[in-house]
Amino acid sequence: MKLKYVAGVVGMLCLAGAAHADSFVNGGFEAGTTDGWTTGGGYRGNVVNASLTPAQLLPGGALNSDNGSRGAIIDSSYVDPRLGSLIGSTIYSGNYAYRAEDTWDGGYGTAISQKVTNYTDSQIVFAWKAVLENGGHVEDESAVMKLTLTDDTTGQLLVSRTYNAGYTGSGVDSRFLSESGLFYTPQWQVESLSIDSSLSGHSFTLSLLAADCYPTAHTGYVYLDGFGAALPVPEPETYGMLLAGLALMGVVARRKKSA
Repeated sequence: MKLKYVAGVVGMLCLAGAAHADSFVNGGFEAGTTDGWTTGGGYRGNVVNASLTPAQLLPGGALNSDNGSRGAIIDSSYVDPRLGSLIGSTIYSGNYAYRAEDTWDGGYGTAISQKVTNYTDSQIVFAWKAVLENGGHVEDESAVMKLTLTDDTTGQLLVSRTYNAGYTGSGVDSRFLSESGLFYTPQWQVESLSIDSSLSGHSFTLSLLAADCYPTAHTGYVYLDGFGAALPVPEPETYGMLLAGLALMGVVARRKKSA
């Protein structure tokens, strides 16, 4: 009896191990490094935006020529050198975030990616901010960002964000403002994907690319933070902006009601 019991316990432990879900590794960059992530970069000056993907700049990709050295971990003291206070906090939560690509031109791009396997938590969340310089080019040759969350189990693209600094402004949307030739997001853009029964247990990859323009003289870079299973608490400055937005919504609602 005791032997059978022990065998049963061992069996359950083996099953538990087989069902173990991988967690995010350093998803918010709080290690102060890119540990847990894959980074890469290279020259994109000969590739139009429609053909540019994060995979091309990551290790093994056709455009990869470096380890993503133009990207950087930034801390809470960092101030955006192009926009300063206009873009607000460059950290969404905690003490660190990641900036994909440098803040000047040159025709280069940087990519970063992380994969989680056998994922069973109820959601995946992350946050980003972008700065794209308008150089007067057509959309396909302008500074660009591409962000994707892919279900590797099915091959389905679950989240896709592509923006560029085309001269008409049609490469961005209402998330962006414009200042001194720079399209930028003044607030953190929080993405959230619910993991229901049809997605539970699957593997997922988050990938981000930020690149200068095709003619090489205008910059593009993106801040990334908070990749995880729960929405992190935003920094006070970010939180204040969110509260201000909620307060404004309340004023509008009261006016409509009184009318």
